[in-house]
Formats: sequence, structure tokens, C-alpha cells
Amino acid sequence: MSKNVVTEPPQKLSLAKVISNPMAQSFLANPSTTSTEASPCCPLRQPEIPHREPLKHLLIGSPKTVRGAIHALHVLGYAEVGAWSPLIPTTNEGEVMSILVRQVWVRE
Repeated sequence: MSKNVVTEPPQKLSLAKVISNPMAQSFLANPSTTSTEASPCCPLRQPEIPHREPLKHLLIGSPKTVRGAIHALHVLGYAEVGAWSPLIPTTNEGEVMSILVRQVWVRE
């Protein structure tokens, strides 16, 4: 059984009322010490803008091991099996590699 919760509409506060509140005073800057310029010790940071960058994955091992890792990453939901390159032989006997390039979101 759910209970009905009745909430009252929020009260509108004027800026004067907020500023006159003693608790709010402790959060407000002291006008005599406040500068309009940024402090050199605390530079203003630009908001982070996410963008996409390529992330390259390289699996190297025996064909069985590389295929197993590709399938494990698929089961985990990380990458489709078909997104990986075909197995590419390396210069080492019995060793192959497979490459995956994914676009990932990055914040600077």
C-alpha cells in the first residue's frame, strides 16, 4: 500500500531575504576583499566539453587465446566480435594479433 505524500509549493524568496539570513552571510564574499579579477593561484577553468577520441586495443597471443579474449569482451558487452580485425600473424611463430578501434567519450 502506498502513502500519498502531500508537498507544499516552494516559497518564493527574495534576494534581500536570503542575504539578510545570518547563515547565508557566512557564504557571501566580503566586498572589501573581493576582486573582480581571477586570482593567479586559482585560475578560472573552462567547462569540460566531452569529445570522442579513438581508443586502440591490441590483442597478441596464440589464435586460441586471442579468440577467447575477443569472445570474453563480447560477453561482457564491451565489443562485438565482428568489430575486431581478422587474426593477423606476427613475426613470432604461432602468434597472432587482432586490433579494435573504438571511439570513446573523453572530458578534458
